[in-house]
Amino acid sequence: MSECNMTYRGSDARDRALASNTSTSGSAIAGGYEPYFLEQLEPALDDLAKNGVKLAVNAGASDVAGLAAAVRKMVAERGLKLKVGYVDGDDVTEEVLRRYREGEEFLSLPSNKSIRDWGYEPLCAQCYLGGTGIAMAFAAGADIVVAGRVADASPTLGAAMWWHGWGREEFGPLAGALMIGHLLECSTYATGGYYSGFKDLAPNDTDLGYPIADVDAAGEALITMETGRHGLVTVDTVASQLLYEIQGPLYFNSDVTARIDGVVLKQVDENAVHFSGVVGLPPPSTTKVGITAKGGYQAEFHFYLTGLDIAEKAAQIERQVKALMGEHLSKFTCLKFQVAGTAAADPQSQDEATVDLRIFAQTRDPDILSAGALVDSDRGSFARFCIQNLLQGYPGSTMATDMRNAVGKLFFEYWVALLPQDAVTEMVHFPDGSSQRVPAPTKMTTYPREQDSYEPASPADLSSFGPTKRAPLGYVVLGRSGDKSSNANLGLFVRGDEEWAWLRSFLTTSKLRELLAKDDEGRQIDRTEFPGIKAVHFLLKDHLDRGYNSTSGFDALGKNLCEYIRARYVDVPVRFLERSTLWKREA
Repeated sequence: MSECNMTYRGSDARDRALASNTSTSGSAIAGGYEPYFLEQLEPALDDLAKNGVKLAVNAGASDVAGLAAAVRKMVAERGLKLKVGYVDGDDVTEEVLRRYREGEEFLSLPSNKSIRDWGYEPLCAQCYLGGTGIAMAFAAGADIVVAGRVADASPTLGAAMWWHGWGREEFGPLAGALMIGHLLECSTYATGGYYSGFKDLAPNDTDLGYPIADVDAAGEALITMETGRHGLVTVDTVASQLLYEIQGPLYFNSDVTARIDGVVLKQVDENAVHFSGVVGLPPPSTTKVGITAKGGYQAEFHFYLTGLDIAEKAAQIERQVKALMGEHLSKFTCLKFQVAGTAAADPQSQDEATVDLRIFAQTRDPDILSAGALVDSDRGSFARFCIQNLLQGYPGSTMATDMRNAVGKLFFEYWVALLPQDAVTEMVHFPDGSSQRVPAPTKMTTYPREQDSYEPASPADLSSFGPTKRAPLGYVVLGRSGDKSSNANLGLFVRGDEEWAWLRSFLTTSKLRELLAKDDEGRQIDRTEFPGIKAVHFLLKDHLDRGYNSTSGFDALGKNLCEYIRARYVDVPVRFLERSTLWKREA
């Protein structure tokens, strides 16, 4: 489950529930799960039954009961005896709407603003659940447990809780299993997918194997992978995934809080890494809740600019389009003219000389983006405003031939806040048809809203590393970045001890702002260090223009932030370049 599909599924479920005058826990939401899970499950069922393999999955989305019923039907049709349970309660729409009507602020986690300043009416809400319900279902004999918006790492945590019989206050092993779940949750991201050292894989990179974790009773693990596949399990690939989509030294879950800045990774064999060093703390008294609203409609139009004077050509497009829009300009809640790429000097092909200009528009007025407006001169039309300039346009005026993106489509706004755990009614439904509420943890802690942030203590003298050369940071530094709503996270790490002394001293918050250059909008940036994996981590608060569901940016998921920073030129010690392999095999 992602913020994207939970938003779409939740909104659809709420619309159908309102239309049928029922709640989102009723039959009106039938079919609101992720159907592709059934396609993946069907060929595996016989092996699950034969080998006694347990399965937990969070594909239930907004119809967990419906997915459980579909799985039971599939099992029965194959004549198998696999038992199915499910966990729900993540849909907290009614509770959130009640609190909203009573005036609760629901302060945004990225911006700390009140939901009263949002400008949108909440439609539905889902909170993140832990792994306890999954463990309870397994303990009651379930072979397959389906869930809705349990956190991505919760299926692994729940399976480990059941297997090892951990109690809810055994925070050390719980925290370790939570982070092992984090390593596994994006599958091949831990075996070479989205890996900044990806050139180590080529040409064997077309069938990356899935990671495997052998979780021990202490909550530590040996991370390996499928045999006979492409891919790598190294300290670097595992560190990359560890740094993905975290928010700082604390990693929160409904069951436990993991302190992760002391993580230790050790290469123990080929494609085998031992994972340890997580510290367990009580879970937070709150859980994260995502609140969805209908934001309006959006569309985009593309021009291709070639050769000389790109900036001037882009400026002309903007002037001409806005002039045609006239009074309709006020109807757009977002209107951006964005140039992607740079035309090469002395290009050797027309492709090398061409960039994309994207006009991105959002509005609450569907008519101004409608297909009908293209032929109705009495109504404004975003596409027509762009097309009508072709005959008076920049030299070489050429638009993208596919006009479908220029017609408006619904988009959603997403507000991330906190909800008390004791306000959530999490339920586990056992294979025998009975159900039980999953109680909130009895031992919880109220954590500060902001995590630890600090600059390097006792930094090294940068001149002590010898002569430097201007080079991309990525010639010696690996990393990973990602999103959580509108926050972006960025983790940068190195392979050697001397490089680590340099990186942690060099890479301050002010240096990151310098590297961000035009992309630094002055918002809050938190910094922390992970010495066990030689990493500096940054959290860029509210960096992604509202996040995936509504962002106007190209990097909707924050995944390219790392590669942008690695491409920036800095003064790199020459001896680091001489022993690094990251820059080699350039095209």
